[in-house]
Amino acid sequence: MAPGAGHPPDDAAMNAHSTPNLDEQDIHLFREGTHTRLYQRLGCRPDGTGAHFAVWAPNARAVSVVGDFNDWREDADPARPRWDSSGIWECTVAAARPGQRYKFAIVTRDGERLLKADPFARAAEVAPATASLVCGPSDYRWSDDGWLAQRGRRNALDAPMSVYEVHLGSWRRAADGGFLGYRAIAAPLADHVREAGFTHVELMPLTEHPFYGSWGYQTTGYFAPTSRYGSPDDLKLLIDTLHQAGIGVILDWVPSHFPTDAHGLARFDGSFLFEHEDPRQGFHPEWNSSIFNYGRNEVRSFLLSSAHYWLDEFHVDGLRVDAVASMLYLDYARKHGEWIPNRYGGRENLEAVSFLKQLTESVYRDHPDVQVIAEESTAWPMVSRPTYLGGLGFGLKWNMGWMHDTLRYFHEDPIHRRWHHGELTFSMVYAFNENFMLPLSHDEVVYGKGSLIGKMPGDDWQQRANLRLLYGHMWAHPGKKLLFMGGEIGQRAEWAHEGTLEWWRLDDEGHRGLLRWVHDLNQLYRETPALHEIDFEPAGFEWIDCNDAEASVLCFLRRARDGSQVLVVENFTPMPRDNYLVGVPRGGRWRERLNSDATWYGGSGVGNHGGVDAVPVAAHGRYQSLNLRLPPLGVLVLQPEESN
Repeated sequence: MAPGAGHPPDDAAMNAHSTPNLDEQDIHLFREGTHTRLYQRLGCRPDGTGAHFAVWAPNARAVSVVGDFNDWREDADPARPRWDSSGIWECTVAAARPGQRYKFAIVTRDGERLLKADPFARAAEVAPATASLVCGPSDYRWSDDGWLAQRGRRNALDAPMSVYEVHLGSWRRAADGGFLGYRAIAAPLADHVREAGFTHVELMPLTEHPFYGSWGYQTTGYFAPTSRYGSPDDLKLLIDTLHQAGIGVILDWVPSHFPTDAHGLARFDGSFLFEHEDPRQGFHPEWNSSIFNYGRNEVRSFLLSSAHYWLDEFHVDGLRVDAVASMLYLDYARKHGEWIPNRYGGRENLEAVSFLKQLTESVYRDHPDVQVIAEESTAWPMVSRPTYLGGLGFGLKWNMGWMHDTLRYFHEDPIHRRWHHGELTFSMVYAFNENFMLPLSHDEVVYGKGSLIGKMPGDDWQQRANLRLLYGHMWAHPGKKLLFMGGEIGQRAEWAHEGTLEWWRLDDEGHRGLLRWVHDLNQLYRETPALHEIDFEPAGFEWIDCNDAEASVLCFLRRARDGSQVLVVENFTPMPRDNYLVGVPRGGRWRERLNSDATWYGGSGVGNHGGVDAVPVAAHGRYQSLNLRLPPLGVLVLQPEESN
């Protein structure tokens, strides 16, 4: 029980209770685990006469606020526990001003003294410093009304979604090697993404983190954009700039674990408050971090409020939820005997399942025009199905199986690909079990895995041709798309967070051709409903021939709701194939919309002179066929011309 619980409130506690910061409804929702706007109540809230501070520390013996405003003296500004047994301590500091540093000084029940950053701080010192910053009300004036009015259509499941994944600190550096910052990077990033044709940007975690090398995935500030790149208003300008360029913004969000740094959430009030006490439930052996206790209602309210904060305050268009599989399984990354079964004896984390459903339901309730995307690496059923049907309620799920199988296939020398043909076709067996996004993410170009182009076999020309073929295959395959930065220019070095992209590669015509190919793929993808409108239903896809392993050729149709269609033919060998018959569902002329082997992209120019007429020769069970010349390591996209 928190100090003061069960006793009549004294004058100071009554005054705290009567403030507009926390009312009885807030406390009820907080303790029920359903509060989604705690950032409006807890933490530091400046006003014209100082700042009000509130922190959840139910097992503390004493709490005070220390900072620049009181020379960091623990006796200067003590907090008082609320009378309602919520475990929340409050005080008002008249001398506090925006921009000043502060922490909570906590005395544990054992007498230990802790200095903790504010879990609800909206800004923090630049790492490696760890204090929170008093952050006044934002005066940022948004200019993205036009975007917000149409983003429901832009984020819909039947809309084109082509995502450019970005690590902000290493996308581009300043001339002196330092970070560009939110403001400086806004215009060049928006220009590049728009010129490359992507519909969305996904920003790797920008929540405050003590270790830059964690890429943001070890979060300490769940309400604070990292100060490495500027202020919260600077980040708003970056998002606003992208929106005004017609580009959506998805934010990586990490509710699966948090670091054990002394100033952070771990053992926050001297007890295992945010995490489980038993390391078999509360410690993540793979990432050396703590695991949230999803069964504690106050922790649920904390995490829900963080998710809603980025959507409410920063106009973010979607959340990509990291490491969902690690949340779902009690035995994730653990050996026998290192985990505790659930109450039924199973390995499923029932509290995490319940929390994820609560998360997706609350987000889509309050923001029906955004997307919540799961990075879930197992075959957990119905991740992207509604909760009322028994699903987890996500809008989209990363298709890790497609990624692994496809990259393994492309790594093979073309002479051996005939023996691996099933690795390309297997994804269609389960393609409509979930609403899939196809990811070629940062995880595939680090830790010794090399670059995407470096995974391709052959000489320089063949590697670029293979990479164009990979992208063509990906953009034609059912599912939304995600490509990590650098892939669009054919970066050859493995990604390094301390560096920057190899922009100088664009001095080479072959790499410029690859960027043109990505642009044209994105343009065709956006303007062709058959390539995106029915991504998640069998009606949007039809094999013409998936069995030509000997020639390593695939051909299939993509369809839109109005019956319009495109034909995709892919040759995974460096041999041009003349007189290759492909059965088609209608006669007339079929126009060659894209050819990855065009000289404009750095190819050899093998193709069909812009189109080909169907002939009454039966093939693949159809009465009409196209006699095609297939380019080496190339993909063709053809579309029937409408008769006048």
